[in-house]
Amino acid sequence: MAYSDPTYVIFDGDEDAWAYRFMKGWNASENVSFEFANAHDLDNMTSRAQDEDYVKRNLRNRMNGSSQVLVLIGEKTKNLFRFVRWEMELALDLDLPIIAANLNGSRQQDASCPPIIRDKCVVHVPFKMKAIKHALANWPSEFHRLSNAQRGDGARSYGESTYRDLGL
Repeated sequence: MAYSDPTYVIFDGDEDAWAYRFMKGWNASENVSFEFANAHDLDNMTSRAQDEDYVKRNLRNRMNGSSQVLVLIGEKTKNLFRFVRWEMELALDLDLPIIAANLNGSRQQDASCPPIIRDKCVVHVPFKMKAIKHALANWPSEFHRLSNAQRGDGARSYGESTYRDLGL
């Protein structure tokens, strides 16, 4: 199933770019059933962009055109403030569904979770293709069906039966 609604991916570009490249590889492979519309592919922002205001303006435009956000949570993600924390804060402000993919394999919120999204209505999954695919297909509609009171109930995760059904 193709996800035609753009997904905005947040990650530590220095430490966790490998995971982002994995996802792009899954997406590009004809032999793998994983497709997503990558919001970062919509507008080519030069890597030479050094002006923080310019970068944030372009990232804001990309996120405004996105339907959900995927945060790749690595070991140092919670310590990043300049862009990564700002992006997560923007996603919360825009009321976008957020999927947190734990690079350490955790199926739920753990100590690696950045404080800005800790105990928020964010679904946490392991960095596994099938788990991410399931969350992309289901979490946005699940999130939008929740009332504001239900969204205040904190972090979410999928149960063992979901992972069993996914073969994980």
